[in-house]
Amino acid sequence: MKKFTILCCSALLILNLGSKNASAQDAPFKAYNNYDFVPGPTIVFEDDFRSDQDGEFPAHWNLDEGQGVVNKMGDDMVFAITKYSSVYTPLIKKPVYLPLQYTIEFDTWLDAAYDSNEGAFIEFRKGKEKIGGLYTSHSQYRMDMPGKSLAGDLPAALGGDGYHNKWHHIAIAVNGNQMKVYCDQYRVLVVPNNNFKATNIALGGNASDNMPMLVKNFRIAEGGGMNMLGKKFTDTKIVTHGINFDYNKATIKPEGMGTLNMIAKLMTENPEVKFEVGGHTDGDGDATYNLSLSQQRAEAVRKQLIALGIADSRLTAKGYGKTKPISDNATLAGKANNRRVEFVKI
Repeated sequence: MKKFTILCCSALLILNLGSKNASAQDAPFKAYNNYDFVPGPTIVFEDDFRSDQDGEFPAHWNLDEGQGVVNKMGDDMVFAITKYSSVYTPLIKKPVYLPLQYTIEFDTWLDAAYDSNEGAFIEFRKGKEKIGGLYTSHSQYRMDMPGKSLAGDLPAALGGDGYHNKWHHIAIAVNGNQMKVYCDQYRVLVVPNNNFKATNIALGGNASDNMPMLVKNFRIAEGGGMNMLGKKFTDTKIVTHGINFDYNKATIKPEGMGTLNMIAKLMTENPEVKFEVGGHTDGDGDATYNLSLSQQRAEAVRKQLIALGIADSRLTAKGYGKTKPISDNATLAGKANNRRVEFVKI
């Protein structure tokens, strides 16, 4: 009975927040002009919690300790960390799923009542052993590693009291021993040598009652940071998963600017290259609707590249809906890989 009461109270709390904060708090695109994070091209795990029921624990995670609940907040489904010392692991069949190069992304919200206390964290593990941890707060992000810790202060425009009660996009890029950590459009921490090789991760937080600590749009991807700049482009197409949109809309999320900036720079350095922007969806939903939505999204990408200085004559746009899957539609990761934007050389 005690657990049921905790979950119900959490649900009511988040629903009240949703009524006040349903609108997105995205930064303007121009703030992301120098953003260089590009997610890995192959999705290992993705969960937007939309397949979960309001008021239940998420179906694609394991509860190691603590407590948590999925709630509806405006148009989104969010995962609320509801107890101190809560830790969750994604349900991935392979026990070792982190390659040498990978990226992690998620959105997080921290209530102002936490003040200087830490928010959501990522544990880096080797099997069940914790070997590192990234900890977020309103003033700095800290990486704990074997034998040392490194911290990066948040810029004044991002940190302090203004950090609370809004969504922030966290992106982590790991390449061997090197790590870069981003919050929104800022690179806030660089770790030249992290002294470990993780095989898997966990998500966690030290939450207090009636003080929301939220997570949504969690993704792990293999690879990352496609370095095509300064090179002659000879491939026939580029498959990207970094240009994401608001749910059921053609509105590009600002964090997609890392991929868009990369494509724009590539086209600037290769002025002979022309692309068809292809929009692709997963297998869910009506085929006609998906075709229309993917066309709108492809057009939105084309318009944003034109806004970045690429001549409109070098870009066309076509929506393919769910007609050209590159993975199965039976798993979250498969669906995530099918939702993509391709740049096909013409």
